[in-house]
Amino acid sequence: MQRVIMSALQDQDFAIDTAGDGCAAMQSALAHRPDLIISDVLMPGMNGWRLCRKLRAQRQFAATPFMFLTRLTCPESRRHSFRLGADDVLHKPVQPRELIVRVRGALRRSRIPRPIQRPCTGPLAPPRGVSGTIEDISLASLLVLLEMERKHGLLIVTNCYTGERCRVFLRDGRIVGAVLDDCPALRHAELLYHALTWQRGTFEFKALPVEMRDEVGATTTQLLMEASRRTDEADRELAELGLQLLP
Repeated sequence: MQRVIMSALQDQDFAIDTAGDGCAAMQSALAHRPDLIISDVLMPGMNGWRLCRKLRAQRQFAATPFMFLTRLTCPESRRHSFRLGADDVLHKPVQPRELIVRVRGALRRSRIPRPIQRPCTGPLAPPRGVSGTIEDISLASLLVLLEMERKHGLLIVTNCYTGERCRVFLRDGRIVGAVLDDCPALRHAELLYHALTWQRGTFEFKALPVEMRDEVGATTTQLLMEASRRTDEADRELAELGLQLLP
């Protein structure tokens, strides 16, 4: 399968780097910073889900297109891949033409500018912001970008499946609080761990002053690492299920 992918993409003048397992892929990505990553799920050393999660937690890979190519076809494995920040999921065997179309589409989307305006400081300046979907940019990637830009403001994320709406407050790029409409018991860090699992939804960021105290007590990186830790067991269970489903 790796040879088929290489042949199809090299015929389109793409430069290709390969790796034999997840750990080698991680090292290669850190060394060469690819424009796009295609990964299997079931791999020795480090599976593809963990590879995706580790790369998404790093600023330089927050918006790098990441595609899975796997034999796993169960709906939960697909949903889990998107929750981790994958841009696309293809199933083996894949037709070279379809692969090329998906790759070009992912690269094209990654080059669309997604400016996040700096907050207005004048007393009469209206709030400015940006909106989109978490299919185009995952919540994890969005939080990293807001941290990098040191944004002050309110991020509203809505789950398209359940209608849940999460309000995330940021000061100088740091998450200082999070609340869920109609459910005051789930808030702050625990709410963020929940929201990071959402597969489909919309977001809207508004630049405005935030004066509330820090109710989270952790950096974005720490939050993403803890969210990753909480999904490790689910990864192992899903991988074991996938192995059982393979012919």
